[in-house]
Amino acid sequence: MRKTLINIYDLLLSCGVGMGVLDGLKLIKRGVVEIISEEELIKKLEGGKKLRVKFGADPSAPDLHLGHTVALRKLRHFQDIGHTVVFIIGDFTAMVGDPSGRSSTRKRLSRAEVMENAKTYQEQVFKILDRSKTEVRYNSEWFDKLMFEEVLNLTSKYTVARMLERDDFEKRFKSGNPISIMEFLYPLMQGYDSVMVKADVEIGGTDQKFNLLVGRELQLEYGQEPQVVITLPLLEGTDGVRKMSKSYGNYIGINEKSFDVFGKVMSIPDTLIFKYFELLTDTPLEEIERMKEAIERGENPRNIKALLAKRIVAFFHGEEEAEKASEEFDRVFKYKEVPDEIEEFKLQKGKYRIVDTLVQLKVLSSKSEVRRIIQGGGLYIDGQRITDIDYEFELGKEVIIKIGKRRFVKLIPS
Repeated sequence: MRKTLINIYDLLLSCGVGMGVLDGLKLIKRGVVEIISEEELIKKLEGGKKLRVKFGADPSAPDLHLGHTVALRKLRHFQDIGHTVVFIIGDFTAMVGDPSGRSSTRKRLSRAEVMENAKTYQEQVFKILDRSKTEVRYNSEWFDKLMFEEVLNLTSKYTVARMLERDDFEKRFKSGNPISIMEFLYPLMQGYDSVMVKADVEIGGTDQKFNLLVGRELQLEYGQEPQVVITLPLLEGTDGVRKMSKSYGNYIGINEKSFDVFGKVMSIPDTLIFKYFELLTDTPLEEIERMKEAIERGENPRNIKALLAKRIVAFFHGEEEAEKASEEFDRVFKYKEVPDEIEEFKLQKGKYRIVDTLVQLKVLSSKSEVRRIIQGGGLYIDGQRITDIDYEFELGKEVIIKIGKRRFVKLIPS
């Protein structure tokens, strides 16, 4: 594969493509699934102007996870070679809900819910993006002002037949699941965002391909040069099967504590180690190849995964925090010790029922959740596994409760 890439770049050099453009192209192509089209991208890069690289995010939830950062890191690559990111916060489109990958209609969010979620977005994205090279826009800026006649004009640009070519719409239509007219509007709205910000490039996951291509077509309809579309792989979550999502409970949040991020990365299947390295770190591809070869020679994948966890934690929390998280992880899991920093709660001395106590302290959200953890063998009190859902304990001295693999709480008698 490496030899093939070198031959391609030699060919481009012989065609007069500059070395600076080629270096930029190499960076941009890292981890990419598809570019539509690469020839157009090379032409835009050679043009010498700062490209406007668009990415839209609907604030349907308040926090970002590592799955979101795959696209954010690609945007940063464009910034690193001198281009401008247009980050669109979809405060209007979030009230519609992106139907991509959905088998049913999303629950509609209110404007108040969307704006509450949006508050944290800018703070989080600038952990990755260069603020000085980022233009932040809210798409309510144009959609709030759109007259109904203009909406009709927009809908005339696409047919129902074309919409039903979309895989998830087609499946829902054939299975008899409802599709609202509002959902048909979503790809047009995302495409119209590209028109309004005059995007040169748009980035999104593979599940966004249909929406991104609509943007190209609408730009042509409105007399603009069509954007280049770049699709990125969807990142599987800690379960190793489904894409990372808060709704699946398999996510790693970028605002989580360093110990929790480290532990969650350590929990991913070995098959995902190198995908995470490529998409979530700046580790050179040559080094990743050497690590693959080391595992083939017998290196323990756990050691490579620990390096991955340290690099991800270091990116968001710094080297010192990464080192502390690594040491604490070893203490807890290698040497079965209690971490240095755990949640503490004060209670009066006495006898307590574990199910009621964890809910009353808001450690867990419901009694049924506590029961599930106990039945799954994931609850320990002072190192003893609890199997009885009616278990009662005496609080006369400090009590350490372990919940699942990584969570600890300390109860202190007052």
